[in-house]
Amino acid sequence: MKINGKHYRSVWPADNGIDVCIFDQTKLPFEVSIITLTTMEEAATSIKDMWVRGAPLIGAVAAYGVALAMHRDSSDAALKNAYDVLVATRPTAINLKWALDRICGALTPLPAAERGDAAYRIAAEIADEDAEICHRIGEHGLTIIRDIAARKKPGEPVNILTHCNAGWLATVDWGTALSPIYQAYDEGINIHVWVDETRPRNQGGLTAFELGSHGVPHTLIADNAGGHLMQHGEVDMCIVGTDRTTARGDVCNKIGTYLKALAAKANNVPFYVALPSPTLDFTVWDGVKEIPIEQRAGEEQSHVFGITPEGTRSWVNTAPAGTRCGNYAFDVTPAEYVTGLITERGICDASPAGLKGMFPEMWPSEYEV
Repeated sequence: MKINGKHYRSVWPADNGIDVCIFDQTKLPFEVSIITLTTMEEAATSIKDMWVRGAPLIGAVAAYGVALAMHRDSSDAALKNAYDVLVATRPTAINLKWALDRICGALTPLPAAERGDAAYRIAAEIADEDAEICHRIGEHGLTIIRDIAARKKPGEPVNILTHCNAGWLATVDWGTALSPIYQAYDEGINIHVWVDETRPRNQGGLTAFELGSHGVPHTLIADNAGGHLMQHGEVDMCIVGTDRTTARGDVCNKIGTYLKALAAKANNVPFYVALPSPTLDFTVWDGVKEIPIEQRAGEEQSHVFGITPEGTRSWVNTAPAGTRCGNYAFDVTPAEYVTGLITERGICDASPAGLKGMFPEMWPSEYEV
């Protein structure tokens, strides 16, 4: 996508063909800062400390982290260490493990001398595939938006509510939940997006930054405003992303997603999840019971990052001294609250039958549907 008229991906090789470039998303939307990763350890830090975030992007950066490790040392021990360090950075998003299993599985049988070039090639393949997957998700999601637009009165916008950031900053390009929105806007559909602020890290600000850069009309709202808007007919549909989806269709996404799904169900608002296939985890059936929910530092809850009147960036404490803060990064929305899953292959029910029909080659033989 574009920033100030220039096209970027969210991760890309540096000019020297060795290092890897990312945006420091901890500084967005107030400052556009590019970081060059030179070691596997820096790649791990970028994931753990959320310089990069979003399940697909985390996977791509982890793959490039393995490539950086292999450039320095392509031994079996170095490969195992890279896997162990990178897989431990974030526990919830399954793309991380998926990407590491793919690249390390491909490198393990190769001679050490061949691993460096192969690692960069595979990491680039993972990035390219993610961009294409997200574009296809957008094409399928666009059909839903078209249908809603066709039923609207002349001049009325299609109002879409989204939560967290599931745009190109969370993927390699296009995004998942935002890809249909971008494609609808580019097609000329009158569209407006309600953007949840998504506390505690205010990732809705990243969505607003993206939409503003693309020209898409949007309004940033408090997390708790979504239900009110749905009650008053101001939301035509919801689209969110996912960090892990189970075999029965439960969806794990940024904390607060579950509450939006409950409000949507109560108000007959369609609730869609944009689902790239690498986020599928068919080893898990019951998402509420089985998916590990990351708990992050309490300072993310007690402090807010923003711009002072003097124009400087600053962290501001909003909690009384000594207050204990809970910071649950994700929640799980059970399948029965999901209207449909928008995948790169099409739209399916959030159910075992729907997922098996869409991805039969991935379906475990031990599950009966």
